[in-house]
Parts: sequence; C-alpha cells; structure tokens
Amino acid sequence: MTEQIKSEPIPLDTPIQRGDQTITEITLRKPSAGELRGTSLNALVNLDVDALGKVLPRISTPTLTEFDVRAMDPADLVQLGVAFADFLLPNRAR
Repeated sequence: MTEQIKSEPIPLDTPIQRGDQTITEITLRKPSAGELRGTSLNALVNLDVDALGKVLPRISTPTLTEFDVRAMDPADLVQLGVAFADFLLPNRAR
C-alpha cells in the first residue's frame, strides 16, 4: 500500500466554530479519482467554490462539511484550494 500524500497543516485566518470545537487548521490528503466525482477537473483547477465544496469534505482532516466550506472565510478557501490544486500536478511539475 502506498503512503498517502498530505499537505502541511494549513492554518485558518478565521477558525471554524462547530459547537464546542474550534478548528484552527486543516490538513488535506491527495484525493483518488473517485473522490473527484460530481465535479470537473476544469472547475477544480479554477478553484470553483461549488467544486471545492464537494471535494474538500472528502479529503480534509478534521473533516469539513459542505456547510463549513460555504461559510469559510474566502482567504481560507483560497489557501485550501491552492493546496488542493497542487495535488493535481504531476510530480515532475512540482
């Protein structure tokens, strides 16, 4: 089994409050092709909010909800989107 590729923890400018839990950073892991279902690669490369709202909950730790993504500070969404987009590059392009 291959090791999962993960991002460094991404600190959030605006923490997410979920009940008593405060989420201050998110780690993403490289998705499998199946986890991209319901979106298009073009939308993901363009950091489309709807596409990220579907994929980020599938690959985030702690697990985000689609509501969390939609309520997120835009600066934090861009940070997560850029980290995600890096996963779409082949190794030789990094």
